[in-house]
Amino acid sequence: MAGIHGLALVIALVLNAAANLLMKVGMTRVAAGGGLLADGIGGAIVKIVTSPVLLIGLTCFGLNAACYMFALQSRALKISLAYPIMVGGGFAIIAVVGYVWLGERLTTLQSLGVGLVLAGAFLIAVQTETAVK
Repeated sequence: MAGIHGLALVIALVLNAAANLLMKVGMTRVAAGGGLLADGIGGAIVKIVTSPVLLIGLTCFGLNAACYMFALQSRALKISLAYPIMVGGGFAIIAVVGYVWLGERLTTLQSLGVGLVLAGAFLIAVQTETAVK
C-alpha cells in the first residue's frame, strides 16, 4: 500500500473522520436552534449554507471522495484492503475523538470493540499484502 495511492487512502480516511465529526458538531448546533426542519426546507438550506462547521464538513466529504477514488484507481491497492482501512480506521478515530473532544462516553467494552476492529483491519491488511507478493 505504499506510494501516492496509499497516502491518498490515509488522507481520505482522515477527511472522512473529520467530516463526520464536523457534521455532528454542526448539527448539534442546529438542533440547539430548533432543529434542521423547524423552518421548513428553505430554512434548512439556509441553516446549512450559513453554518461554517457544516460547510467545512461537507467539503471534507467531497475531498474524501476524491482522495478515495484516486486511491482506488491503483491496481496495487485492493478494495479488500482499502475498505477495511477506511471503515475500521474511521471508526477508531471517531470513537477516540468523540470521547476526547465531544465528551462522548467510551466504555471499556466499547474500547475493546475499537481494538478488535483495528486488529481485524490489520489482519486483513497483512493477509492482503502477503497474498499480493
